[in-house]
Amino acid sequence: MARLLLIDDDLGRVAALKRELASDQRQVITMRFDGRAMERIKGHRPDAIVMADGPAAHAGADVFDGVRQWDATLPVILVGEADVGTDATIQAIKRGAMDYMTWPVDSEMLGRQLDAAVAQSRLSADPADLPVSPDTVAVAATQMIGRSPAMQQVCKQIGRIAQEQVSVLIVGESGTGKEVVARAIHQHSARADRPFLAINCAALPEPLLESELFGHEQGAFTGAQARRIGKFQQSDGGTLLLDELGDMSPLIQAKFLRILQDGCFERVGGNETFRSDVRVIAATNSDLQAKIQTGEFRSDLFYRLNGFTVSLPPLRQRIEDLPLLVEHFISQANRQLNKEVLQVSQAAMQILRNHCWPGNVRELQSAITFAVVHAVAEIITPDCLPPSCQNVPRDPDGNSPPDQLNAIIDHVRRRLAAGDCDFYRDLIRQVDRIAVEETLCHVGGNQVQASRRLGLSRNTLRAKLDQARPTCGD
Repeated sequence: MARLLLIDDDLGRVAALKRELASDQRQVITMRFDGRAMERIKGHRPDAIVMADGPAAHAGADVFDGVRQWDATLPVILVGEADVGTDATIQAIKRGAMDYMTWPVDSEMLGRQLDAAVAQSRLSADPADLPVSPDTVAVAATQMIGRSPAMQQVCKQIGRIAQEQVSVLIVGESGTGKEVVARAIHQHSARADRPFLAINCAALPEPLLESELFGHEQGAFTGAQARRIGKFQQSDGGTLLLDELGDMSPLIQAKFLRILQDGCFERVGGNETFRSDVRVIAATNSDLQAKIQTGEFRSDLFYRLNGFTVSLPPLRQRIEDLPLLVEHFISQANRQLNKEVLQVSQAAMQILRNHCWPGNVRELQSAITFAVVHAVAEIITPDCLPPSCQNVPRDPDGNSPPDQLNAIIDHVRRRLAAGDCDFYRDLIRQVDRIAVEETLCHVGGNQVQASRRLGLSRNTLRAKLDQARPTCGD
């Protein structure tokens, strides 16, 4: 039977949790934070601990540190108050917690976590054939806004990789905050006092991108009037973010793979080999595995980068974070624009909730800045929002309501009843608009994926975009 220890000064709360967790396979013991806490913990020798965290648990930090010093392999799950931010989660992982949850606790989820913790605890008691990984660490990321389960998971992923000297691949739709995550990883790594540089691989043609990354010698090409130090050399000892990695040419992919393998490179137009100690973080909104199938991306480079992947959820999949994000961006816009907008009306907030957000957090930031500019008082009302947000309501996955097809049927019947002729082209334009709009919303505005789902070429899709001009397009 597993022995679990619940530690909290709120006896009513911990008693209720004990009733939900206790079973034939679990012995649950409760206790408070006091001067004898560590003595009692050592006496019970639990398989796992659930411990309150936050301002209400004043002595919790000392007890947690005491547990870590006594037995660093003992799994501890911290539980904080409901209003804690992402910083509390990632700091808990940084301190060595196995997991971090908030009140009120989902007892079924906690039970599963405890079962996994017990299994880990018992495995840790046996000699290992391989070295045990260090305790996970986390990072403080003040710009990471959200308390949703999806964002909590992102924080834990960041925490586990921050101090590991390995490359990281960040995947997510455009506008989900990939650079914010990359900066968080850097800021709380051992390289935090060294440079952090970022470059968008899709924004530069191949010759210029090669020069930006690796540098060039004087006279290497027309216009190269002086030697240039590339980003890999500039960020020596630090971190380099390569955004939109999927748009790299095969030539640069090959040179990039080499520097990942042995840290060596040559400048464009030069023969001297340089070595650089750089932690590479790659980010993409592309389906790299699909690009591998089409020969656009090297499989060996993908597997080299894919050792640790952080997946960012689109905004529509964490819509519960919307109020926090809106509050943050209003505050930001107030400072930038010298405004004093204080709130959002219920009607305006409902419009924001209904929007599919193909541009994700970046689009939301732009929408809130637009609204603050147009607000005439201290409140954002629906008329302050940009036209792109005034679209048809959608469910959290960005799908259209089922009655849109009925609207097309009604439209055809009205045209027929009116005796109209030659309305086929107009009808097809409307169907195109709906199909393009809903597909783009579903794939987060990614035209490559949209053309694949619709069975259209990129050129055909662009032509239809020009004709349809969907309200939530790319």
